[in-house]
Order: sequence, then structure tokens, then C-alpha cells
Amino acid sequence: MTFQSLTSTFTQSIFSWDYFSDFEKIWKNTFEVKIQLNILNALLGEQDIESKFISLVRQYPETRKVLPLLIAVRTCDKEILNKETLEIKEMKHLFQPKKDFENSDMIDFFVQTGLKKVFQNKQITNLSDYIFWVETWLDSNARKNRTGDLMEDLVEEFVKEYCETHPWFLYKEQATKKYMQETWRISIESDKSSRRFDFAIYDSNTHKVYLLEVNYYGGGWSKLKAVAWEFAGLYDFMKSQNVPFFWFTDGLGWFTALNPLEDAYKKMDGNIYNLWDLKDGILDEIIR
Repeated sequence: MTFQSLTSTFTQSIFSWDYFSDFEKIWKNTFEVKIQLNILNALLGEQDIESKFISLVRQYPETRKVLPLLIAVRTCDKEILNKETLEIKEMKHLFQPKKDFENSDMIDFFVQTGLKKVFQNKQITNLSDYIFWVETWLDSNARKNRTGDLMEDLVEEFVKEYCETHPWFLYKEQATKKYMQETWRISIESDKSSRRFDFAIYDSNTHKVYLLEVNYYGGGWSKLKAVAWEFAGLYDFMKSQNVPFFWFTDGLGWFTALNPLEDAYKKMDGNIYNLWDLKDGILDEIIR
């Protein structure tokens, strides 16, 4: 294994089709608010809608919790500006079922967000269907710039398979010093109190733990040099405790910072790997 082989097999993309929308989660989120949405469906097409809206949300206060979803946000905790008076008011209480509200404030929300016209003109025919697609948008939007999470998901597939085929191994994602001490009776010192290792793999036969950090950089980033030095330092810190530490990283962004990465590779005794290494069974070589 050489530095050249590492960099020559960097992966151009880690996006697969199931990255874009998690429809199982989207359906679950939609189903959880289906009752409240069905109650609000009664307003669709109504003309004397303002008074009916107030009456409905007072009679069924749980419907207030889903109102932010109708404007495509999960929570609405921002202070709101009145454009005419320039007055700023806290309005998050509107969506909290146990708190009282002024009718005028709730009407302002209903009218100024445009929901009144949407309901009155029946531009939506079924709120459950509408929220399903709102949830789809929220889910896909939340995934933007989450390549680190996606890389962790990919690595976890290999770690999980390894532990399933070697049942005396256990693993924990986002493992803390406290977790390893309480669960596996493994004591390690951490370089910082907030440190969470992306993966800890525990060998119950030898009472030994292996630590993995994971990330992906699809584009150049000004802090890549600092990233490389951080993990090289972490490697030394763990090595001094006789705790094996491995860094799995990938992405063409590293071509903008090859020198720092090569320095880290040397300092870490070559213990930097990528997705192709995982595919080629590197875990069988380093976890033993």
C-alpha cells in the first residue's frame, strides 16, 4: 500500500440514487401528522375562512403544531417583522398547542404567508399529499453538503458486514470515551472532551478496540491542511496508548492538498485508506 495507490483510487463521487430522498422516513413523518392534516382539510375551499380557521385551531389545538409544515419549515421560531409598523414580535407560541394566542396574530400568519388564498382557492386538494412532497423537499434539502454523513453510511456498511462475519467483533458509531469505558471496559484518553470517534470496533476475544475516523472531500477546502495535521496528531496520541487508529478519507478535493495529506500519510505509518481499500477487504488486514 503506497501513497500513490491511495490517491490514484480516490472516488470522484459518493452519491447514489438513494441519497436524494429517503421515502421511508418521508412517509413516516407524513403519517405522524396525518390526523391533524385531515382536520385542516376541512378548510379547503371554504369562503368565510378566517373565522373558521380560528375556530378550528382553537377547537383542535394539536393542529397548530403542523402549521409550520404548511409553509415548508419544521419549526417557526423566528421573530417576525410587521412590514407596515416595523414592529418585531415573537410568534413561535402560535404553534404551541398549550399556549394561548391573539386571534389577530394567527390571522396575520394565515393571510400573510399566503395560506388563506391557497386554502380558499383550493390550490391544494389534500394536505397529506401536499405535506408528503414538502417532507420530500425538506429531506433532500437537509442532505445538501452532508457528504460527511454519506461517507459514514458507506463505511458503516463495510464495518457492519465485517462484524457480522466475525461475530466476536462489535462496533459503535459516534463512540465516546465514556461509552467505551462503560460498555466495553476500555479506558482511553481522548485528545479533547468532545471527541466522538466515527467508529469504534471492539474485539471481545482480545479486549482490544480499533478506532476509525471518516470523511470525504469532493472539492478543495482551505482547511484541508489543518484536517490532515489533526488526524496525524490524533494518530500519534492513540499510538502512545497502543490503540490502533485508522483514517478513511476520499474525494478529489484532496488533489488541492496533496502535500499535507502525504505528510500525514507518512506520520500515520500509511494508515490512511479510501473506499476502494474497503472494497478490497482492508478491514481483514488491519483489524486483527
